[in-house]
Amino acid sequence: MLEIITGQPAITKTEIKIHIVQLVSDMLLEREVKDIVDPRLQGDFDINYATKALDTAMACVAQSSINRPIMRHVVMELKQCLENKITSLSDFKYTLESLPSALYSVSFDRISGESSLAR
Repeated sequence: MLEIITGQPAITKTEIKIHIVQLVSDMLLEREVKDIVDPRLQGDFDINYATKALDTAMACVAQSSINRPIMRHVVMELKQCLENKITSLSDFKYTLESLPSALYSVSFDRISGESSLAR
């Protein structure tokens, strides 16, 4: 999720290898969410949904597994972001044909929300 949100690779390809978790953690101390989101979006995103997605992603990488959300909760959070985004777009009278294909092709129906890993 952090790679998708930031547009950064999991490990930087510089002399000093930095894992994305450390990179984003450092960025959160110094920057606002709008400055962490993939710059290729050119600010064309809802800051509330980006913040929620980033918060969820950071919760997933908590050092202690007891502090990480279960997959059911992660799926629920992402579904809520997607549903809210589609609802807010419908307020602008978009038609199915005019919506970006990524919005209506994403489906969480096949994701069970259960982790195969024991807690």
